[in-house]
Amino acid sequence: MTEIRAKASGRLAALSCGVAALLTAGAARADETCQSPYMAKITGIEDFVYVWTLGVEGLGDGSDKLVTVDAREGSATFGKPIHAASVGGRHEAHHGGFTDDRRQFWAAGLSDSRIFIFDVATDPAQPRLVKVIDDFIQKSGGAAGPHGAYALPGRMLIPSLSNKDGTGRAALVEYSNDGDYIATHWLPTDAAPNGARIEAKADGYGYDARVLPRRNVMLTSSFTGLENYMRPLGALMKDGEAMKRFGETMVLWDFHARQPRTVLHVPGVPLEIRWAWGPHHSYAFTTTALTAKIWLVHEDANGAWQASAVADIGDPAALPVPVDISLSADDRTLFVDTFMDGTTRVFDVSDPHRPKQIYEKKIGAQLNMVSQSWDGKRIYYTSSLLANWDKAGADNEQFLKAYTWDGRALAPRFAIDFTAERLGRPHMMAFGAASLFTN
Repeated sequence: MTEIRAKASGRLAALSCGVAALLTAGAARADETCQSPYMAKITGIEDFVYVWTLGVEGLGDGSDKLVTVDAREGSATFGKPIHAASVGGRHEAHHGGFTDDRRQFWAAGLSDSRIFIFDVATDPAQPRLVKVIDDFIQKSGGAAGPHGAYALPGRMLIPSLSNKDGTGRAALVEYSNDGDYIATHWLPTDAAPNGARIEAKADGYGYDARVLPRRNVMLTSSFTGLENYMRPLGALMKDGEAMKRFGETMVLWDFHARQPRTVLHVPGVPLEIRWAWGPHHSYAFTTTALTAKIWLVHEDANGAWQASAVADIGDPAALPVPVDISLSADDRTLFVDTFMDGTTRVFDVSDPHRPKQIYEKKIGAQLNMVSQSWDGKRIYYTSSLLANWDKAGADNEQFLKAYTWDGRALAPRFAIDFTAERLGRPHMMAFGAASLFTN
């Protein structure tokens, strides 16, 4: 079963002082390879998969909800939804994350900038909503569209996608684990670079934010503003002016100072960021949604950071639209999901400068998120991108699908039809384990 590596007592001091040792030991353990290195980690097999789910009018209660799926093999309810914690209403459920002690899960709504905080420690099988942050825009000074939550020691880092006027100037917003506002750090623009060196342009857009503590660097990526991401995709793609308003940059930050250092030019909308875990691997991968390329951001021999396109994903001309990625714990394989063709592709990235595709599988009519266990043996997929961007008709498949991966092929474990279960549109996933909260 599972066991906790870091205990609650003295946890913050131990994590703050020991993260570098944890990452350089080469044997760091975690439940999902994409999680913050500051989090308490599951070792072993996850008990639950939490799915942050968009509500659909007329389907169940019609509200966004955090759904618990039983991942315990041998359980009478294995592979089935066993609980749903509704938040009331539809808020464009999107990304979220655990606090560093994993006692809370913070889930964000893009449409009205609300953040929903769930207690997962009291009963990990049945998380319950305990707090709603409904003044994110006011407290942050105008940031809007909270895009998930990333654990820092005693804090949560909330990247925004937009601002209160909808144009897309984004920020990083910090809260305490108790839900109290701390600070706002605006992304650099051409007009306000805030000391950053700009390669080509600084557009100010935001999306993901990830930290490599060993090198004291944080990397952010870029998407588009609220006026774009809340529009129906078909109408948006026909609007030539609107299509110009997408991100082309990634920002490298001095993490401790929260100071932008370099604005890298990465055209094509760079989305999810995944740092390598190896003790001497100072690089990260992202993919660009509109140009279907894998990009590598790396530190060169002179200590400078560079970004370069290193591989195509499928046929870029066909606009497969890469969305989520997952890097294995040994830094050797990268899973890449493409939304339009519903396909997952696996790349050998043991040489990060020369990725080679080694496998692909169509998962469904549409495909979004991928979550990988630390041992690389279990892979989970969900289907929904955004309410107005999901496909229609028979292609509007809404699922959680679980597979095993043996290094050569995916084999089905279980699948849940979220429409048939009247749960909604499943977006992001996170793993849970009861043993995290037992002595």
